[in-house]
Amino acid sequence: MAFTVPLPRTPADGSAAQWYENELGWATAEGSPVRLLTGLRFDVLEVPSDAGAAALRRTGASGPVAVMGRRMRLLVAAGCADELPGLLDWLQWGGIALDLTAIGAGGLMTAPPPPGRPGSRGAALWLRPPVPGREVEPTLPALTPFGRGPGTGGGISPDLVRLVDAVATECHRARLLRTNTPRTNQPLAFS
Repeated sequence: MAFTVPLPRTPADGSAAQWYENELGWATAEGSPVRLLTGLRFDVLEVPSDAGAAALRRTGASGPVAVMGRRMRLLVAAGCADELPGLLDWLQWGGIALDLTAIGAGGLMTAPPPPGRPGSRGAALWLRPPVPGREVEPTLPALTPFGRGPGTGGGISPDLVRLVDAVATECHRARLLRTNTPRTNQPLAFS
């Protein structure tokens, strides 16, 4: 008789939802996979992963960051999704096709597995996970009053304006690089 070893168990979605609700105080939606409600404790800026990584290197912005496939999700202060279109216009990025979206009130974000728990292939993952027992709001990029922000003694929230400008720049740069990359499967025009 041949014995088989069962596959390792992954945490049930219920335990992941309980972790988000009990450890972090974040609201989750019913169903599977676990999804986090946006607009309550945080909003999300969703960008291509390459642009998001470059923007994070430039700004060092803090706050939780998740990645799913080729998309990066940067958690920002609740209410910032509503400010994004006006902010992009003010930064003179309005009217330029950027692969940058915001998810705010009434939206959902697929929840990565809690830190230290395995996820399925292709699932969302935390690059910078939230810390249980620590309020997330002070670490999220936010619109700060003039003269208040990191290094000014007025607060610790990272500046949303700088983050959005860096993200928009990197989204535009990534788009230009993708469109200007020579295609290897295109036949030569002059042969």
